[in-house]
Amino acid sequence: MHDGYMFGMGMGWLWLIGLIALVAIVWVVFRTTSSSRPGDGGAPRARSPEDVLRDRFARGEIDEQEFRSRLAALRDAE
Repeated sequence: MHDGYMFGMGMGWLWLIGLIALVAIVWVVFRTTSSSRPGDGGAPRARSPEDVLRDRFARGEIDEQEFRSRLAALRDAE
């Protein structure tokens, strides 16, 4: 009837929608896995010594007594 013209146009739109969806997915993955924030020149966020100490305590690398002692030492050094 239309010699496949309508089918070809439908597939063209479907291809375009698929391409847009693929670009959107790649953009979202890139934005969520990037470790830098906009405007910081690409450098990762620096962690404070207290953050590192809290992480070590949370992982069980140091006990509570050592955590409190080191935390006090860090705060006295400021």
